[in-house]
Amino acid sequence: MTPAPAPVPLSGPRFQSDPTELYRELRRESGPVAPVLLDGGIPAWLVLGYRELHQVTGDPVLFSRDSDLWNQWDRVPDDWPLLPMIGRKQPSILYTVGERHRQRAAMVGDALGAVDSVELRRYAEKFADELIDAVCVKGETDIVADYAMLLPVRVLAHFYGFPDENGPALVTALNDMIDGRERAIAGQTHLVTSMTRLLADRAANPADDVVSRMVQDPSGFTDEEIIQDLMVMMAAGHQPTADWIGNTLRLMLTDDRFAASLFGGRHSVAEAMNEVLWEDTPTQNVAGRWAAQDTRLGGRVVKAGDLLLLGLQGANSDPQVRIDGSALTGGNNAHFSFGHGEHRCPFPAQEIAEVIARTGIEVVLDRLPDIDLAVPADTLTRRPSPWLRGLSALPVRFTPVPPVL
Repeated sequence: MTPAPAPVPLSGPRFQSDPTELYRELRRESGPVAPVLLDGGIPAWLVLGYRELHQVTGDPVLFSRDSDLWNQWDRVPDDWPLLPMIGRKQPSILYTVGERHRQRAAMVGDALGAVDSVELRRYAEKFADELIDAVCVKGETDIVADYAMLLPVRVLAHFYGFPDENGPALVTALNDMIDGRERAIAGQTHLVTSMTRLLADRAANPADDVVSRMVQDPSGFTDEEIIQDLMVMMAAGHQPTADWIGNTLRLMLTDDRFAASLFGGRHSVAEAMNEVLWEDTPTQNVAGRWAAQDTRLGGRVVKAGDLLLLGLQGANSDPQVRIDGSALTGGNNAHFSFGHGEHRCPFPAQEIAEVIARTGIEVVLDRLPDIDLAVPADTLTRRPSPWLRGLSALPVRFTPVPPVL
């Protein structure tokens, strides 16, 4: 067994500018399981191998979701910016194991599964048109800040039961929490407060929405459990979907393989969206799993309590399974972008995200048919997050058109 090389910080400009090459270097130097350092020099393992990631996510006993197992808690300060994404004793679905997790997953799946797909698309189109109306006469906009970052949360807020006017503050709080910077704790606090108010309102005044269905679930979950799950659902449903929209539009505006769709309708939108899930997935890395006992993985000795980060993008680009990364992925959905195993993204949540993202992209192409990048492609930058890969801005120009609403 070869000794592990020096750990690499899971941050910095290369994770924003060229993560694919960085994952390739890590795989070449460390193999499928690479030592990395989180903020503050805290060690972890980044699982980059497709087979190794399948093994980790498919064995919830050996590689547990119970964060109390972590052997680094004595080094984690109370104001650690990654704490909202790697929480201790959080009673959310993310950190619940065994039968209780299966009950939680069923509750979330049922609440989301009852969302009517026709209504979902109708409201997604309505909110998308409103957002385009706000910029269509200008002839230029940042399609990320003015559109992609606003659409998912508006749709989700409506179906969860939030008033529409709460959307902008929720967007800010979610981004602060997910980016893992200095405002991460404040973002988490705002979300907890918002969820608590909504839960209390729906307990007193039930309606036909996701939160009411969660409150009425017969499995007997506490308010704190439901609030934590709502935070997970909102964070996982909004930001990755917004980045899915932004990353797909970037691909269609910069890659000749998809350029025809900008002028010929919607026929390649689904293919471009799937290509993004393979090559530029919004959720790059996930924290995580904790080894329940000493074990070996990918040629490395993993100690009990070690944190394993799920390198979803690294696994998607594993050359052991991706023979030709230049070929279009077509209908191949064997990527890890929605996770794997019993902690994967619930199927109803995947379907909701796909409807919102596809509708959002199609409305842009319908309303702004000659849309084009307003800056050189190589100047586009990414947000500084170890977890998600999304554009900080996507400036575009187009022929001004009148509003439709």
